[in-house]
Amino acid sequence: MDVRFFAAAAAATGVEEQVVDVASVAGAAPFTLGELSRLLVASFPVSASPSTPPLSELLTRCSFLVNEISQRNLAAELAPDDVVDVLPPFAGG
Repeated sequence: MDVRFFAAAAAATGVEEQVVDVASVAGAAPFTLGELSRLLVASFPVSASPSTPPLSELLTRCSFLVNEISQRNLAAELAPDDVVDVLPPFAGG
């Protein structure tokens, strides 16, 4: 699964993309958006940028796109070939 980080989420992680091997973290059990969020927080416990809050704080305000479709349900099951975008709130327009 590809996880793409944008704006402040990219600043907090220090990367724009992270590959997650769903089979190795979930085994045969379903892997949900909530579990992905917990995995990301554990993977990036501190912010890579001194001016950006850690990912654990940002994720509470982020929106998620799964295969370019908005997903708010943290119980939604994810597939190994999904692309998940992590979008923090954007200012301006």
